[in-house]
Amino acid sequence: MPSSPTPDPTTTLTPGWPRWALSLPEDTRPPTTVDAFLLWLARRQWRSLAAGAVMGTAWMLPIALVPAAIGAAIDRGVVARDLGQLLLWAGAVLGLGIFSAVTGNGRHLAAVTNWLLATFRGAVLADRALRRAGPRLTRELPVGEIITSFSTDFGRLGGAFDVFARVTGSLVSFVVVAVILLKGSVLLGLIMLIGGPLLVLSLSLVMQPLQRRQEAQRQEAGALAALAADTVAGLRVLRGIGGEETFLRRYAVQSERVRVAGVRIAGLQATLDAAQVLLPGIFVLVVTAVGSRLVVRGEISPGQLVAFYGYTAFLTTPLRTVVEFTESMVRARVAARRVVRILAADPGAASESAPDLGPEAGPAAASVVRTAMGTLTGVVSADPEESAELVRGLAGDQVLVSEPTPHMFSGPLREELLAGLELDDPDVLARLDEVLVVADAEDVLLAVDGGLGGDLVERGRTLSGGQRQRIALARALVRAPELLVLIEPTSAVDAHTEARIAARLAEHRRGQRTIVVTASPLLLDACDEVLLVADGQVAARGRHHDLLSQVTAYREIVLRGEEP
Repeated sequence: MPSSPTPDPTTTLTPGWPRWALSLPEDTRPPTTVDAFLLWLARRQWRSLAAGAVMGTAWMLPIALVPAAIGAAIDRGVVARDLGQLLLWAGAVLGLGIFSAVTGNGRHLAAVTNWLLATFRGAVLADRALRRAGPRLTRELPVGEIITSFSTDFGRLGGAFDVFARVTGSLVSFVVVAVILLKGSVLLGLIMLIGGPLLVLSLSLVMQPLQRRQEAQRQEAGALAALAADTVAGLRVLRGIGGEETFLRRYAVQSERVRVAGVRIAGLQATLDAAQVLLPGIFVLVVTAVGSRLVVRGEISPGQLVAFYGYTAFLTTPLRTVVEFTESMVRARVAARRVVRILAADPGAASESAPDLGPEAGPAAASVVRTAMGTLTGVVSADPEESAELVRGLAGDQVLVSEPTPHMFSGPLREELLAGLELDDPDVLARLDEVLVVADAEDVLLAVDGGLGGDLVERGRTLSGGQRQRIALARALVRAPELLVLIEPTSAVDAHTEARIAARLAEHRRGQRTIVVTASPLLLDACDEVLLVADGQVAARGRHHDLLSQVTAYREIVLRGEEP
């Protein structure tokens, strides 16, 4: 069935917000390699990145020039005993501080904007890919992997864009300070120009193993989330078979793996943090020692020594910012690698003319679809899972598959039934009233406080299995798909209710393609045609009563050894 229109996020922006900042056409297809994807995001927000670079430079340069102003105040004011010069350069220090504070606000605004844009766009692209791929995505990626991406990866993706303004200002200020130092002392200037990059390179030696350990921890966390999702989704089944302890042990083992991976990251991270303090500190000591000797020799003035000390103390900030940017890029690349896997898994929209049978659909599935032309078709197999898997291979925008153990969501019952449809459309509401009758689900409204306007508690926990099945059947019918596939839709209801549903379903879906996977005689009796599937092939076909009398295998499956 055609997918419901999704509102373009650019149409709901606050008036005055720049449309160029957020707009992404619905058919946007970004690259699916890590570095190309990050560059693609950067090109889409080059204006805010440029603004951040300008404001970051305007914020950092005044801080870099403060030591020069202080040195001048010492030499021209204190040493020369000139009050006017002292006040002049003291005023210069004050002015630089005020200018840096003002531009710092602009730099922060640009940084937050860059972070939000990258995070938002990454989330929008992944959400669109997820909606286009639908259930197919979970065949390629674990559920926990997808959950972890949506909960953590987008924020990390934007982290590198957040630091961009500061790292640009840091690089520019480093070059300016190096030039000033070279003019004051070639030796000190060379120490700064050579020692600074060596310092960053030495810290970067930790980055590659840190990235590998972050990737490993990320994989273990995704596996833990997948295990938790599977356990919670199947909790009732686990309790029924007494498997809670087994899954608890599995969760504890996987949780320990996540902890160990986190500890391995912490060791390297602690080394990096310590190095960021120790190495710049050693750098300051070296520059101060060399500068002191130059003062004793009379090659530089006391004011210049104070300025050089200020420069070395200042340069620890841009150097640490470069290291922080490198760390952010490491985390962003790890996150981007996960995001592009979601984007690459997108199979694209199905054909509008006919449903895509999918890679799992074999000859039997193709036969089922060809047969189900405006009919209610039953599918029967000695192995119920075989027939269920057969139709699960069907996929496409015009196909809706309803599982026997439907997943409910917490929230208003009306939204549960009409998710993705127009809640106030009179035609939709009229169709909802009709399908509630078809699914024999009117009594379920009485079980929910407030009826359609009431809330399902904890994903329908208060409903019985039969009530949940009937709500799920109504939810599927109200969408009026071109091809509706129902897998054991009445396995949890009593015989009288099942008989009513079978008769009403046949009448309601008359002229539309419907496939019912079941071994229930009541449902099969209402079908226009029944297919008996064995070993992935259609072994027999016909009306229910004809197959009962003519096909022994069919009779044994449907009647379970009982005589008609």
